[in-house]
Formats: sequence, structure tokens, C-alpha cells
Amino acid sequence: MNRIIPLLLCILAFGCGSRQTAPQERISDYVDPFIGATTVGYEAGKTFPGAASPFGMVQLNPNTVTGGDNGSGYSYENTTIEGFAMTQMSGIGWFGDLGNFLTMPTTGELKVVAGKQEQPEAGYRSRYDKATETAKPGYYSVNLTDYGIRTEAIATPHAGMLRFTYPESKTSRIQIDLARRVAGASAWQTVRVIDDHTITGRMECTPNEGGWGNGGGKALYTVYYYTQFSRPLKNSGVWSADIPDGQERRLDDVVSDAYRQIVEKAKIIRNVKEYEGKHLGFFTEFETSADEQVLMKTGISFVSEEGARKNLEADIPHWDFDKVREQTRTLWDKALGRITVTGGTDEQRTIFYTALYHTMIDPRMFSDVDGKYIGGDRKIHSTGSFNKRTIFSGWDVFRSQMPLLTIISPDVVNDLINSLVTLADESGKGYLERWEFLNAYSGCMVGNPAISVIVDAYMKGIRSFDVDEAYKYAALTTEKFGNGERGFTPDNPLWKGGISTTLEHAYTEWCMAEFARALGKSGDYSMYIKRSQSYRNLWDNKAHWFRAKNEKGDFIPETKLGRLHENYGAVESNPYQQGWFVPHDVNGLAELMGGREAAIADLDTMFINTPANFLWNNYYNHSNEPVHHIPFLYNRLGEPWKTQYWSRFVCTHAYKTGVNGLIGNEDVGQMSAWYVLAASGIHPVCPGETRYELASPLFDRIVWNLTNGKTFTVNVSNNSAENVYIQSATLNGQTYNRCYIDHADIVNGGTLELVMGDSPNTKWGVE
Repeated sequence: MNRIIPLLLCILAFGCGSRQTAPQERISDYVDPFIGATTVGYEAGKTFPGAASPFGMVQLNPNTVTGGDNGSGYSYENTTIEGFAMTQMSGIGWFGDLGNFLTMPTTGELKVVAGKQEQPEAGYRSRYDKATETAKPGYYSVNLTDYGIRTEAIATPHAGMLRFTYPESKTSRIQIDLARRVAGASAWQTVRVIDDHTITGRMECTPNEGGWGNGGGKALYTVYYYTQFSRPLKNSGVWSADIPDGQERRLDDVVSDAYRQIVEKAKIIRNVKEYEGKHLGFFTEFETSADEQVLMKTGISFVSEEGARKNLEADIPHWDFDKVREQTRTLWDKALGRITVTGGTDEQRTIFYTALYHTMIDPRMFSDVDGKYIGGDRKIHSTGSFNKRTIFSGWDVFRSQMPLLTIISPDVVNDLINSLVTLADESGKGYLERWEFLNAYSGCMVGNPAISVIVDAYMKGIRSFDVDEAYKYAALTTEKFGNGERGFTPDNPLWKGGISTTLEHAYTEWCMAEFARALGKSGDYSMYIKRSQSYRNLWDNKAHWFRAKNEKGDFIPETKLGRLHENYGAVESNPYQQGWFVPHDVNGLAELMGGREAAIADLDTMFINTPANFLWNNYYNHSNEPVHHIPFLYNRLGEPWKTQYWSRFVCTHAYKTGVNGLIGNEDVGQMSAWYVLAASGIHPVCPGETRYELASPLFDRIVWNLTNGKTFTVNVSNNSAENVYIQSATLNGQTYNRCYIDHADIVNGGTLELVMGDSPNTKWGVE
């Protein structure tokens, strides 16, 4: 490896740009919500640019496309907008969901279908002026050129507001497509006019009409709304399409010509006070003078119309758009201010704070301002001491995002654990879901990541949840899905992920052992610590790597690609990538490989063969989660300078500004959380331990402003694009020769001093 370092350092230096020190006015100024906002190609981050608040219920976002693998509702290269939705998912695949309460300002003839990208004039969709498109934390604006309407959107935790600036028009309009939903439709909608400024209603969404996983994600939820208009409802009404019984309304159906022709025949009924149906829309019309502004504000709830009303009244009790915008921006400044960085380039700070921003979309608020939420039993519950949260992309986020939040937002982690544990109880399922979506047990991906999150939090002192209940459901989950007495998970004709599943279960069985040990459950500890070694049962000495087994316990033949064969026993990866996932027993893995030197040589091979652009590949495939801990394994294997080198290299080459700034799905905060941690110079290998590996910080100074009122500061001397190697360190004034730091050292506050250089110090940090 040393022979290639000079060349790679040249590449690294070239990519860094000039260093800047002039700070922006506010932290939120650094955030660019357009980073990753595309659904096209390998660099499809699938983020959204719309308005949101930190971990809020509402995401008021422009939607450019319905159908397809388009969970964010938006893709930068699209040239038209079909409306602005109140809910949205961030950075996910599997076709997505939400995109509810789609609102569009229009003029002229009332059209009841969105129309097509290539022919927007056939519907209410509009072209837009890309040069006017602006996105900031909590705010979005754009000019809709077909109508000459400027649209601005802001969001609060439970509500959103739209401000439309109209041209002179006899027939200006706000119309709301209540049936619309990403990758499908809502099953049933209602609307009721409360007074001359207010409407309320609901949108019922079920798996039968697509949505999450095109129905496979089992999404079952209702969005309630309470909406007020600044202009009176003097000329309003609904459109209602007669959807035949048996008509499919899933992913591809709702964008088909056949379905569009059905909706085009919708009845338009004016001056109606109440209506419901399978495909319903609402509109209000009025005359406007040039540059006249009309506002609309909406509270949503997943509980009731009353909850939506309370949410709106609590969050936006007035019509001062700019005041709300500033309040949400202040929320973001406070949230982003949990970590402050100095040094680096403007581009690096933009990437950093945008990444931090993306880690604060989910897990989002699911309970109302009064604490009520809809439970897994479809009944109304009250949270009491926590906020109910939802959207837990467990397989992704247990690796980086949740460990990050244990430092900067322990209250959110605590909320999430309470939410997962109460769901296991209320639903009657009796186990912890790995990919939870609005109470749905989607079953997406593999492993038992909720156990990792619970144990990691408990070991770090985050314990404001029912520990006994958490342990009970964690144990039941392990018994239901773990490797068990058989000691491995086999492949079968319907399931080809035995290596991934076996290794991930072995890890969470180790987590269970640690949990049991901490709670004094010695018998359980003995059982689980033995099971944590089950990863060894898939090791093939002949192949010198992990191989999948069938139900009989026989190894399944490999192809000529060997461990580079994608999906041979491995989920969204190959055995080479997945095989490094033994975070709880790195020494044991190295032993199987022939010792530390052999393991290090194999790691070197992985990185040397990785393309510098880090797009999807068979080696270090940063585009997907199974490899995210691998750069930090060098610390565990005795060559920490390689962790320093490669973590810095990945930060510099795999993350950029612009819509193509991410090299894969954002995955609900995981991709960005990796960057935040690595660029700050720390990252865990094994959540459930309190240890973070020290790496090579991008910035000269990183200050962690903790929720307990303390600060942890990392000062980095002699830092540059070339000086990526730690030469020496002190912690609170004392010489520090460890390549890792404990969670307690961070949350107790203090100062870590790192001195950097352009060549490895092979003596520092070596255990």
C-alpha cells in the first residue's frame, strides 16, 4: 500500500481546494438541501429539497414525479412540478410512500389530473424556472412559469404554510389532490368545510393501493388535515372521480393512460360543504391583482382531525409567514449547532452541515402536540414522557446515524427506543421491527438492528425507557429471527442472504450478551455469548472465506466470481464486503484469516481495488451500508494510520456538493451520518461498545456542544490535505496514545489535541 500513497495523496490534495476561514453568518447558511436530490443513476441520493424542521412530522416538498422508484417525490433534473406535498420520505429506495395532501396553485381552467412531464399543459402540473428555485433549512421557493405564480413553503414540527404570489387573474386557484400518494394512491378521502376559511378531513392509505414497497411494506396509515386559507372560500368545490371496483391503484397504475382517463372524467361539484370518495380533490377560486399574495396553512396528524387542528393552532396560530420561517431557521441553527467546525474549505463545510441536516429528518415526530399517537393496535395512546417517533431504517442507521445521535440527540434515541418497544407491545407482534414505517412491520432488509440501537444506548447511559420491557422484546426478537441453536441462517430458493443474516445475527446476539451481562442475567449471557460466535459456522477453510449453506448445512457451490459474486448469500453486497461484518470479534475474524497481517493485507487489497469515485463496485462499496465500518478496522488490527488515511480519502472522494453529491441512497440519514462522524475524526466499529475509533478529522477544530451543557473539543494542529496522519495526541492535557476514545470521555466534556503530519507515525495508537 505504501507505494500508492504518494499518488493517492496527490489526488486527495487536488480534491480539497483552497482553505477558507471566513465563517458564514449562521450555521444554517451552509446547508444545501439540493445535495443528493436526484433519483437518477448510481449517484441517486433520493433526498428532497423541501421545507422541514428537525425530526418534524411535516415535510412540505415540491413533487416532480409520481410512480417509479421515487420515494423523495422530487428529482432535480425534472422540469415540471405537479404540486407541494405535506409529507415525504428521505433517501430511500423500494418505491417510497407518503407525498400526501398535494397542493398546487393554478390559474385559468380547472384541471383535475396532474398531466405528464412531457405535456404539463394537459394537467395542473407546471413548468418551473430552475434559476428561481431556492432551498434552505425550513424553506423552499420557486416560480411556476406556466401560471406565473411564485410559491414559497415553510414547515414547523406539525404544520406547514404556503405563500403564493399570483399574477393578475380573474380565476386564480388553490387545488388539493387528496388522492395523491407516492407510488400509489390513498384509498379513501374526505373533506368538510368548517367555515369560510377552513376545511378538514382525512386520507386513508392501505397497502392495497401501493405505497411503501408497492404494497409490500404493509403501510397502513391515515393522514388527517386541518387547513385554513387567508382568502375566504366564496367559490370552492370538489372533484370526484368514479373509480370502478377492482381498479388497481398501485405504482404503475396511477400514472397509466387508462387511469388518467378515468380521473379526467371526474365530477366537479361546487359549493359543497362535505364530500368523500375514492379519488377526491378540493379547490378554492378567487380573483387576484398583480403580485397579490394568498396564504394557506395546514396542520396534519396521524391521529385525528382534532389532533390536526391542535397541531396547527400550536405551531402557526397567526398568518406571519416570515416569522414562522425565522422560527424554523432558528430551530435548525440550534440543532446544527450541536457540532461546530472551523477550518476546511467552504465546500467541505457545506457538505458537513448538509450531511448533519440530513441526519435530522428521521426518526420523525409521530405524536401530536398533546402527546397522542396512533399505536400498533390502531388505537389512540398517549406518550407521557416521550415523543412517539417513526421511520426507522434499522439495517442502515444502526451503523452510524444512531451512534451519532447518542452524542448529539440522546433524547431522540430514547424516544425511538420507547417507540419501538411500545409498538412491539401494542401491535401484538411481540418483537422489534427492523424497518418500521408508521407502525408497519415492513420486514425490509435483514438482521435485528433495533437490538443494536437499544444496547448501544443503554451502554451509553441513555435509559429513560422500560429496560425490562426492552430486554424482553429484544430476547423474543432474537429467538424469532436469530441464528439460534442451529448456529446459522441458511439460503433457500426464496432467500439468498444467509451470509448477511448469519453475520448480522451473530453481532446482535453479542449485543444481547452484553445487555444480559449488564442486567446481571448470567445464564442468558452464557447462551448469547456462545451464539455470538456462530459467524464461524459459515467459514470455509478451503475457500478461506465465508460461504452460504443450505438447509442441510452443506456449503452452496460458488461461481467463478467467488467472494466477489454479488448476492451470493449476501444482501445488496457480495461475500467479500459482507464478510468483514464481525464487529464484535475482529480478532476472531483475523484468526480465521490467518492472523492480523493476513487480515491487513486483505483489507489493503480491498481498498487498492476500489475505484476513486466510489461508485457501486465489488470492493469497498461505500454506496451501501455493509462496508461502512471497514476503514476503521485498521485501528483494531494494529495499523491505525491506514484508518486515518482511508477515512480521509473516502470523505474527500465519496462526498461532494450538488445534486450528485451522494454516491448512493441517503438511506434515511445513514450515508450522511457516516460523513459527519468520519469528518469529525471518530466512528464506531461495534455499536454496543462505548468505543469510537479515532480517524483523521477534516477540520482544524470540532466542538461538540452536548445536551448536558458540556462541550468536547477536538483541536487539530498542522492539518491539511496532505497532513492526514496523526503524529501525537493529548486528552485533557495528558499524553494520549490510544487510537480510540470512549463515549464517556466525550459526554463528560474535555479537549482532545491532535497533531497531524504527512507521513504515518507507525508507533502512535498501536495496541
